[in-house]
Amino acid sequence: MAHPQPVLPNFHNFHESWLSTQQSFLQQLLDSAALQSNDKEDAQLRLIAQVLAHYQQYYDELSKAAAEDIFQVLSAPWLTSFERTFLWISGFKPSLLIRLLFAAVNDLTPAQSARLNEVRAEVKWNERELTDAMASLQETIAAPPMLELARRVGAGRLVDGEICEMESAIEELKMGMLRVADRADLLRGSTVMTVVEILNSDQMVRVLAAVVGFQLRIRRWGLQRD
Repeated sequence: MAHPQPVLPNFHNFHESWLSTQQSFLQQLLDSAALQSNDKEDAQLRLIAQVLAHYQQYYDELSKAAAEDIFQVLSAPWLTSFERTFLWISGFKPSLLIRLLFAAVNDLTPAQSARLNEVRAEVKWNERELTDAMASLQETIAAPPMLELARRVGAGRLVDGEICEMESAIEELKMGMLRVADRADLLRGSTVMTVVEILNSDQMVRVLAAVVGFQLRIRRWGLQRD
């Protein structure tokens, strides 16, 4: 079934192109993970930097799209309905990275495991805080004053002062959602960088292969379902 054209067609087109590059990176990551040469670390570090830069490009473009229409970005119409079941404040949950890491890397040292468990606890706490912050913002939409204004909009009975009030309330909601989305992006980025610091290059290549592979699989499954 064809997807409706989203309101942010520029990001929709960017997303399709970005995913094509992800497919190429996945093969490079898998090849790198299987590499046995003595000098593979330098090549792996270069590849890790390229993949992380590719993700940074995605979130840079997403941030621009959010400034244009935060409501569209939070609903992510460029994703399939199955992909959206994994959506958390316009992107992936940072704790998903930790979960995929533990599944992909079986040679963690005791020190690495201990540090990663600390990171996981910190990340989950921050995720809950941001989830609650977004829920509080969304609840303002259902608050009696907003509902009454919305009913009056539907009935075409708003006077000039109420129109300004409605526009002001929507703008305040947008700004609040943008702030929460920015904080979620910061949490995603800081989690990735912390993981990079903990793992060696060979382990990080395996983690990125797991993350990119997971992303492409749920994309493929979502397209088959839709």
